[in-house]
Amino acid sequence: MEHYLKATAFFDFDKPDVTAWINQQLQGVAEDQVEQIKVLYLAVRDGISYNPYVFSTDPHTFSASYALQAGESYCIPKAVLLGAAARYLGIPSRLGLADVRNHLSSPKLIEWLRSDIFRMHGFIELYLNGQWIKATPAFNRHLCAMMKVEPLAFDGTQDSVFQAFTEDGKAHMEYINDHGVFEDVPHEFIVDGVRTAYGHLFEDNGQPAQTGSSLEQDVTGH
Repeated sequence: MEHYLKATAFFDFDKPDVTAWINQQLQGVAEDQVEQIKVLYLAVRDGISYNPYVFSTDPHTFSASYALQAGESYCIPKAVLLGAAARYLGIPSRLGLADVRNHLSSPKLIEWLRSDIFRMHGFIELYLNGQWIKATPAFNRHLCAMMKVEPLAFDGTQDSVFQAFTEDGKAHMEYINDHGVFEDVPHEFIVDGVRTAYGHLFEDNGQPAQTGSSLEQDVTGH
């Protein structure tokens, strides 16, 4: 279990700004791991805006400290930030990766990806009360409100994964391929998977083209 507790270049809870952020979120919170991680889940989910358009192959952008510094990111760094915070508290964490079909994606994002399948969707698994629990702090509350979907909750006892259907019966998220779990971020594996699936997004220098867009702009039109 010690492998799931150590600081790494990605799970970098040993960085002063990450440690300070964690302690700030936990002010006044009872010294109970489940209660603490529930608070941190919401802090990551809603404090870091979800934006898939900012994907970069730069390894640093996959780290907890970068997600915190940027204030916006996509599912993998947000999951890593929660996992890093968990490790700081002594809660083992590991990164899970899967391919999903998002039935509620914006038309512009589907056009950009040329697919409704999102390769390398990231979530975090936390070892609490003797079992591994999935947590998915990807879509922030403000974005969910704009897209008219309920933000994904996490109670520290049950898996928190995207629902197959919305409350009104519409198809929401479909998990179609499981890549497994990892004690650290498999950077090259993720980048290779994204490049294979969305090669058209990459420029001659091997980096993905930056659009300056966001899902919130997709929804509002500006």
